[in-house]
Amino acid sequence: MPKVTLTYFNVKGLGEGIRMLLAYGDQEFEDKRITKDEWPALKPKTPFGQLPVLEIDGKQYAQCLAICRYLGHKYGLAGADIEEDFLIDQNIDFFTDIRLKAAGAHYEQDEKVKAKKQEDLVKNQYPILLEKLNKIIEENNGHLAAGKLTWADFVFAGMYDTLKVIMQMPELDEKYPSFKKLRDTVISLPKVKEYCAAAPKTDY
Repeated sequence: MPKVTLTYFNVKGLGEGIRMLLAYGDQEFEDKRITKDEWPALKPKTPFGQLPVLEIDGKQYAQCLAICRYLGHKYGLAGADIEEDFLIDQNIDFFTDIRLKAAGAHYEQDEKVKAKKQEDLVKNQYPILLEKLNKIIEENNGHLAAGKLTWADFVFAGMYDTLKVIMQMPELDEKYPSFKKLRDTVISLPKVKEYCAAAPKTDY
C-alpha cells in the first residue's frame, strides 16, 4: 500500500471530501492538519501555493477536484462512461460556482462591500442557484450526478458544513432537505462513518 499524506488546515472545507474518499477506499493516510501560523513557511513548498496537497509515496499532487476525481476513478466512484463523467464534472463545477460566490462575499475585507455582496446573493442569486442544485439532486436519486454514488457526492458532503457557514445560511437543512440527506448518505457509509467518528471535531 502506498504511503499517503493529506495536508490541509484543521477544518472540513476542501479537505474533508478527500479525507472521506481515502477512508472509503480503505487507504491509510496521515491526516496532516496545519495551523495558520505554519502555513507561510509551507506555502512555497506546495505545487501551486495552495492546500489541500495529497502526497503519494513522496510525490505531491494538488487541486481539490483533480484529487477527488483521481480517487473516484481509483475507488470505483466515477462514471460508467465518458458521458457520465461529463455530467459529474458539469454538476460539481456548478456546485463549485456556488461555493466560490459564497466565498467571494464571506472573505471580502471591506464590510460595506461585503454586506452588499451578501445581500445580492441572498436576494437575487441563491434562490435560483440553490433551487437548481436541489433539482439536480432530486433528479439523480439523491446524488449529485449519474443517479448514483460518485466522487462528486464526497466533495459535496465534505464541503456542506463549511458552505452553510460561508453562505450564512444555517437553515439550509430545513429549506433543502435533499442537501442534508445527500451529506448523511455519504457520512453513513461504514468506512466514512468510522473516519468521521475518529476525526477531530470542527464546526466547518
